[in-house]
Amino acid sequence: MTAGLLSLLLATSPSGLGAHGEDLLVREKAEVKLTGFLRVRGDLLHNLDLDRGTTPSGLPLFAVPLADPLAQELFVADLRLRTDLAIYAPFAAAAVKVRADLIDDLVLGSTPALSPGTGNAPTPAATPGQLPNQVIRIKRAYGEVLTPIGYFAAGRMGNQWGLGMLSNGGDCLDCNLGDAADRLAFVTALLSHLWALAWDFSAVEQVPFRRDAQRRLVLDNSTDVRSITFAFMNVRDEVSRRRRTRAGKVTLEYGAFVSHRWQDFDAPEAYLPTTMARPLTPASVLRRGFRALAADAWARLTTPTFRAELEAAVLLSEAEQASLLPGVLLRDKVQSAQFGAALETQLGAPEARLVGGLNAGFASGDPAPGFGAFPPAGRVATPGELDGAQVNVPRDNRVDNLRFHPDYRVDRILFAELVGTVTDALYVRPWARLRLLDLTSAQLNLKGSVTVSRSVFATSTPNADAALGAEGHAALAWESKDGFDVLAEYAVLFPFGAFDNPAQNLRATPAQLGRVRLAWKF
Repeated sequence: MTAGLLSLLLATSPSGLGAHGEDLLVREKAEVKLTGFLRVRGDLLHNLDLDRGTTPSGLPLFAVPLADPLAQELFVADLRLRTDLAIYAPFAAAAVKVRADLIDDLVLGSTPALSPGTGNAPTPAATPGQLPNQVIRIKRAYGEVLTPIGYFAAGRMGNQWGLGMLSNGGDCLDCNLGDAADRLAFVTALLSHLWALAWDFSAVEQVPFRRDAQRRLVLDNSTDVRSITFAFMNVRDEVSRRRRTRAGKVTLEYGAFVSHRWQDFDAPEAYLPTTMARPLTPASVLRRGFRALAADAWARLTTPTFRAELEAAVLLSEAEQASLLPGVLLRDKVQSAQFGAALETQLGAPEARLVGGLNAGFASGDPAPGFGAFPPAGRVATPGELDGAQVNVPRDNRVDNLRFHPDYRVDRILFAELVGTVTDALYVRPWARLRLLDLTSAQLNLKGSVTVSRSVFATSTPNADAALGAEGHAALAWESKDGFDVLAEYAVLFPFGAFDNPAQNLRATPAQLGRVRLAWKF
């Protein structure tokens, strides 16, 4: 591969279709690189149920203390130890990479030692080996190689695109989830662009052991969920972008992808909860006829004193047969048309003491009751509930609410905690950052923002009112270059009419959140 093509492959971001190969160089000996962070967080939540009573199901909007439902505060602290291991092969531009969260959002104090004879010490947390289901999680494991015709990768790898509105690798310090794809990917450089093609093993059903009790077998490939994605990009690395900015130049970057996903047949008994498991038979398989198309475009404009970044997406899908019960067939298709966009801007040079901007976003909605962010399984949407299924066959055969990725956070309370993500809503968010200290090895920044939001469909909110609320946020951040960061932040949500409860003659009252985060990066 020529130096020009190689430089394009290096000009990429941390993870995703166009983000691999940035560190693949021919080395004279094998090398190992370990990076990651230790994150400790504490959250104090005040009145997140908004003191507006209960929904028709008899539940508050958010959890309340068990001993005193009228109490206001909940406190929780958690811990994550993330490691990213890269092993580089000698005499080749190839590597194997693994992401392992050795402790993954473990609630501090949730694994006490309750055996007799420990009265002279507080109940210590159990060691990682005592909780195999909660602690060690291998989130990525893949191999990659740079060849004369392009870059190849195979395995479970991060999935990031654009702003992270839809596909988010969860690479930030405060991210909680993160996408990964079981993928075969090829990226090459042509005509000053990156061109990528990926095949995803999105889901398979029924993987019993083979005769050796070690390997597994997929019983019916017609029930597999498969995805194929094509993307092109024109991007630059951070060093190049900064160099052009210092020279007074304007930098335009952009990219787009189209992804097709399909499933011909399905065996719902393989994944639905049942009181008694039973072996699958041909009668367990039903026609699904699922087809989905996603298109996403991203662009970033950078000047010496201004940056604007925009991502917009459209998702279309249909399921020919939506039934989950073999032998019980439905007459009508279930269809979906979802669309949304997110905008981020910054006015002022990156090194300026004071910068600010206006962020905004939109996620299409559905007129069914509830937001449809994380609808409970098997529960039909009911007016007055915060969430609920957006489809009710045969009366309602459409699911049109787009859901942003939960790790793309625009606030701290309304969408982050109550709804769960941005969906069926639009918001605007003016923000500012003031640099209080700028030392050789660290900075102290004061950040602030206000997020005002409305629902697309008033019928989605608990009170059938589209006005959601206004949320103020302030943060004091110590950001060092030697690996230790401290963040203290406060948010207050002033709920609007969407959360009032006229049935119980109650009005929603403000909610507050305080958070402290310590991070050691290595």
